[in-house]
Amino acid sequence: MVNLRTFTLGSLVAILLTVQLTEAQIVDVSNKYIVKIKEGADSNKVDQFLKTKLDQYNRGRSGNNGLKNELKSKFSLESFNAYAGTLSQGLVSELKAHGDVEYVEAEQVFTISGVQTNSPSWGLPRISQRARDTSAPYNYPDSAGEGVDVYIIDTGINVKHTDLGGRATLPVSFITGEATDDLNGHGTHVSGTVGGNTYGVAKKAKLIGVKVLSGSGSGTTSGVISGVNWVAEQAKKSGRKSVANMSLGGGNSEALKQAVNAAVQAGVTFIVAAGNESQDACNVSPANAAQAFAVGATTISDTLASFSNYGKCVKILAPGQDITSAWIGGTSASKKISGTSMASPHVAGVAALYLSQGGLNTPAEVYTALQSKATKDAITGLKGTTPNLLVFNSNQ
Repeated sequence: MVNLRTFTLGSLVAILLTVQLTEAQIVDVSNKYIVKIKEGADSNKVDQFLKTKLDQYNRGRSGNNGLKNELKSKFSLESFNAYAGTLSQGLVSELKAHGDVEYVEAEQVFTISGVQTNSPSWGLPRISQRARDTSAPYNYPDSAGEGVDVYIIDTGINVKHTDLGGRATLPVSFITGEATDDLNGHGTHVSGTVGGNTYGVAKKAKLIGVKVLSGSGSGTTSGVISGVNWVAEQAKKSGRKSVANMSLGGGNSEALKQAVNAAVQAGVTFIVAAGNESQDACNVSPANAAQAFAVGATTISDTLASFSNYGKCVKILAPGQDITSAWIGGTSASKKISGTSMASPHVAGVAALYLSQGGLNTPAEVYTALQSKATKDAITGLKGTTPNLLVFNSNQ
């Protein structure tokens, strides 16, 4: 078995028993790399070098154990320029020594392990009340996210679910050999929390699915980056106010961090899960991306969830334990699950609300508003330098 550092979806709860994936379910990332080109480098020069070297190494494939060197993807977004492909160790060594290459990063795997069920949902009333009263109604502005696109970078969306009100689409998938539909449920749950008619924060927002994780919850770094790149390009083309939610994470990835930062520079407000390892969020990506807005999870008792990551890389907190939302398996299916994956879409929904109310134009302005309007000092049990800020859904 290949020794891989694995990523996990943000909904995974550390205190639960892990459901082990079989080897057949794990995406093979052996000999797969991301090659990041230095800012300002001559792209034509790098392209020619790669073409020459690919031809050279493939002519001598017997020395590469039969491995075919090939590029699968090319990324060009703001200052982030990179390639992804299958590369032999010899070629990797040459690329690392090339003057125009910033780094070569081994691909990593994203996996899903478990969920928690059968508990009451309470998140919506909590984010619309300054004092804790989870029996209160959910109050929200009339704009309700209208005119805002929210991209769900995840396992896909059950677009036929009635709670999504016909506002959800799933136009793209970066998973090969699998139907475009959400075969896992995680992405549908996240979408419902962002903008469902019943379960959602921003009930008029447009929900756009970007499938980067398979039905087993698995995907690669380059697949996720492809999704990030696609979102930035689409947001630029549409000219609409745009938010992206990414409820996934894992070990540090320079490539993923830089891709997210570039997407934010392109104008997309990026809300991400802080992670569920009960550790410093600065150790995991994309939560440690400088321009992402990472979200930790709280409980119905206004405490930091035991599984939630923490520290200075966490920018805000939101309900994340025992959250009910839409699911797969039917047009009205629902499920209760826990994790920072559930906290992040609460904040993505609030970001959409803020943008639909007008007055905010850049991700930095949205981030500032989220923190300045948050409920202060309501959460107990915080760790490290986690800010005591609970998301609040009114920017007025």
